[in-house]
Amino acid sequence: MANLDFISLLHKSTTRDYVARVTEYPKAKAAEKAKSWGYDYWDGDRRWGYGGMKYDGRWLKVAQAMAEHYGIKPGDKILDIGCGKGFLMYDFTLAVPGVEVFGLDISEYAKEHSKEEIRDSITTGGANQLPWGDNAFDFVLSLNTLHNLPNYDLDSALREIERVGQDRKYLCVESYRNESEKANLLYWQLTCEAFCSPEEWEWWFESTGYSGDHSFIFFE
Repeated sequence: MANLDFISLLHKSTTRDYVARVTEYPKAKAAEKAKSWGYDYWDGDRRWGYGGMKYDGRWLKVAQAMAEHYGIKPGDKILDIGCGKGFLMYDFTLAVPGVEVFGLDISEYAKEHSKEEIRDSITTGGANQLPWGDNAFDFVLSLNTLHNLPNYDLDSALREIERVGQDRKYLCVESYRNESEKANLLYWQLTCEAFCSPEEWEWWFESTGYSGDHSFIFFE
């Protein structure tokens, strides 16, 4: 298991006003809107979601970096857990023509508004019970998703990733290293349920038998 950073450049390219997130609109109501996982979260106001998620190809560099590092080749089966609108799935097909991509997301809205080219490869459901067999995928990834699960689902989701994946797995979750980053995470998040330090995430990985790689998003 290694700590590998594939997405910090994308994360740090976004400017965030942490205090405004809790003062401009009631935070509890914003979280309720976000957790509908519908229009408000994906394409509504920035105060309670992404503020409009459109495909712009920014994930292609991530797909290329992962493909190179993990030696992904045509014919490999890739599963993206928490795939959203499937932009990274689609970019994998550009980075490595001939791969088979599969995605899972809790949001029916996200699937309906995903890239048409990969829409039929997205399954709607929860990460705690994956509808695929053991060792079904050559590469399993999950970006910015697992921290949205309560503890009982986080436990089963990590075990499910281990079950359906072979030797190549990668996930990225939100975390904090100090009180300042913890406060920023609390201010900014709308859907997070698992607020864990890196050491606590490492405990989760060990206790569930997750053997893949990982990285953390910090709100500096």
